[in-house]
Amino acid sequence: MRFTRDYSAEIDHLKKEIQTADAIVIGAGAGLSTAAGFTYSGERLQKYFADFVEKYGFRDMYSGGFYSFPTLEEQWAYWSRYIYINRYMDVDNGTYKTLFELMKDKDYFVLTTNVDHQFQKAGFDKHRLFYTQGDYGLWQCSEPCHQKTYDNEETVRAMFEAQKDMRVPSELVPKCPVCGKPMSMNLRADDTFVEDEGWHRAAERYDEFLRRHDGLHILFLELGVGMNTPVIIKYPFWKMTFANPKVVYASLNFGEAYAPDEIAEQSICINGDIHEVLNVLA
Repeated sequence: MRFTRDYSAEIDHLKKEIQTADAIVIGAGAGLSTAAGFTYSGERLQKYFADFVEKYGFRDMYSGGFYSFPTLEEQWAYWSRYIYINRYMDVDNGTYKTLFELMKDKDYFVLTTNVDHQFQKAGFDKHRLFYTQGDYGLWQCSEPCHQKTYDNEETVRAMFEAQKDMRVPSELVPKCPVCGKPMSMNLRADDTFVEDEGWHRAAERYDEFLRRHDGLHILFLELGVGMNTPVIIKYPFWKMTFANPKVVYASLNFGEAYAPDEIAEQSICINGDIHEVLNVLA
């Protein structure tokens, strides 16, 4: 495996690749949003979920997301807070905006497992984005009885404001407009995940982008991608780099930037805070 060798040299190399690549494919994982300020434990957990922490002993926001609450009113009190602070509240410390400034004049596409919508909020073209795992801003039927998603902002904001004693008013609990069963988050947690028309169009645009640039000088810029779901971003990036000698693979990650020996000479690995690295590159 290839790891960071000379930090300054790797930064200079990446700057050059960003400037000269025919196309840039960004692969973004949870580490990018963490660098942007989206922490799911510690101070933010205590600030927004102290009552749930006291009652249920949650150690992070993810734990509450998978918890089976006794009532839908309590479930949506939790989830409306979760969605509001991670999707609709302005949290980004400038990381995504800096990345956008680096990319806005480039021929780019974004593939991401993040579900917090930060790319669009920073200015990225939605037609150049593929959110593979869903979006905090979307609901779906929990069954699901049909393959469609629904924007949740208006109701989430209402639930966030109206909740009291860890419950939302019963009339705000979302129900499927087709079958009447409870709605759920459009997040890939199991085989009920809805891949709607928008999801499939984004997948097609990503495939078309790769086909259109096949054989050209592509920079695969991987940001904060770990080993939770490597088959979505990391492994395909490695495979496409190995298949095309003109491709460069760059991994930016805090303590986890590396590349296989087979593509070591085509790789840039920078172990560091992504927020700080992007500021150096800007």
